Amino acid sequence: MPITKDDIEAVGSLVLDLCGIVLDETKGYLIESRLAPLLRAAGASTYYELAQKARTQRDESLHRRIIDAITTNETLFFRDAAPFEALRHKTLPELIDAKAKSTTPRRLRIWSAACSTGQEAYSIVMVLRELIPDLPKWDVQILGTDVSDAAVQAASRGYFTNFEMERGVSAGARQNHFVRDAAGWRVRDDVRALTSFRKLNLLEPFPNVGTFDVIFCRNVAIYFTAAARKSLFLRLKQQLYAGGYLFVGSSESLLDIGPEFAPKHHCRSVFYQPRPLSPTSSK
Repeated sequence: MPITKDDIEAVGSLVLDLCGIVLDETKGYLIESRLAPLLRAAGASTYYELAQKARTQRDESLHRRIIDAITTNETLFFRDAAPFEALRHKTLPELIDAKAKSTTPRRLRIWSAACSTGQEAYSIVMVLRELIPDLPKWDVQILGTDVSDAAVQAASRGYFTNFEMERGVSAGARQNHFVRDAAGWRVRDDVRALTSFRKLNLLEPFPNVGTFDVIFCRNVAIYFTAAARKSLFLRLKQQLYAGGYLFVGSSESLLDIGPEFAPKHHCRSVFYQPRPLSPTSSK
């Protein structure tokens, strides 16, 4: 049975409420391709009925399966390259210099929001380990969060196939940060020890996530409404230390958010730092 306008509207409204992703009338193909197996498993005859079941039964398991199916989870190591070059050559050296004069000279906190299956978080760790030779003497924590339970579980396992490793990880990096395991590669224990992963919906408050020197939030807000997107970045600003850095996707810009963020440039990368409130703006 072809997907109908009512199906798309019902599923789109549900997905928007669950995780903030906007599915308009052009996304019928995506709903069919991602939710067809779930349709049968839930005993629903239409996508409209599936959405109604999810709403009326308040089935958390069904909610999780819908989120896992719809969220893209398209990622790879060192995706888009330029932000990681900026991290390596610009933001981390600046942070290290600034921290040398502070009360926490060897403390770093980095958040990979919408981390998918963990490649971004582990890419950040690789940069840190290569840039800071005595990293074991530092107090470093990398937090990865995602709205998908399945993605968080995969990130926590830290196991990647040969195909996934070939998308961005050099032979030298494999030897330095991973161990060979069956038909793939597993993150080394000392690399994994620097990371933690948890489920978090970026539409909701950030309970006890802490404050960060660097936040990566790339290629997720492009699926949100304009209001949800602005709310997200303003809330992320509150989780940054003064002088911290925010990385967004290569096709994203925060210039429309207002004066809260100052753009910074390094080679082909643009990232942002929060501007402190002026005395007049705080009144």
